[in-house]
Amino acid sequence: MLLETAVEKTDKLGQRRPFDIAGINFDLIDTQSILQTICRWRNNGHRGYISLINPHSVMLCHRDAAMKAAVQGSSLTLPDGIGIVLGAMLLSQSHGGRLAGPEVMLSLCDEGRRCGLTHYFYGGAAGVPEGIVEKLRSRYVGLQVAGVYSPPFRELTEDEDRAITAKINEAKPDIVWVGLGTAKQEKWMASHEGKIAATAMIGVGAAFDFHSGNKAWCPQLLRRIGLEWAHRLLCEPRRLWRRNIDNPLFLGVVACQILKTMTHRAKPKELPSLRKRDEQNVQS
Repeated sequence: MLLETAVEKTDKLGQRRPFDIAGINFDLIDTQSILQTICRWRNNGHRGYISLINPHSVMLCHRDAAMKAAVQGSSLTLPDGIGIVLGAMLLSQSHGGRLAGPEVMLSLCDEGRRCGLTHYFYGGAAGVPEGIVEKLRSRYVGLQVAGVYSPPFRELTEDEDRAITAKINEAKPDIVWVGLGTAKQEKWMASHEGKIAATAMIGVGAAFDFHSGNKAWCPQLLRRIGLEWAHRLLCEPRRLWRRNIDNPLFLGVVACQILKTMTHRAKPKELPSLRKRDEQNVQS
């Protein structure tokens, strides 16, 4: 198990040990550590949200202060994207590999049955969350689903938001899966921290479409070799070409971080004897 982190800044169960990649603090852990952490949160009464961040998300954080604040407020920030893993490798940092949202969802739905985790699915177009539940229940017998909700493609009114928040809390889920798309889901989780009584909210975006069958998921071989981004771009070029411009921009930011680190390490340290002599000269 790699770099098992615990929870938030003040959690009694352990200390979080994030690593800075391109200005965002990532928790470089593995899937099993996520499950163990959520189970500990539930036992400890902790509530928070988990962001899965890719290079596009990182660059959005550089352009959108509200997005960056939402990501920084996460109890865990996980590397969703081969670019983040590559950045960790270039910075000589151990990691637990890429933690893609769709794969994290499957893993926690599967392994979470052992500790009785209950799930709520919030997001996707009409019928999508119901499709997810149907497929996941047939795949993972005994999966406990607390409820589903597909919000309209507009901002909810305050009354609507209070009503759905109360509905989620009445269902008492351990995990609320949030599929609203990048930036919107991070901001939603941040704005509902302390309002949603679930142990963890997890933003997984495209996982809703993939696991409901609404869109084709990338073949496993391409996912393993880090080419899911290319598969998605070929499938949806008009929608995704702009966001893929952020991939080289992200690597440029990482390169600057590496150069800055190397420059800092290369600075010669002043010898104590010379510093003492200089102080004596000043006094005289």
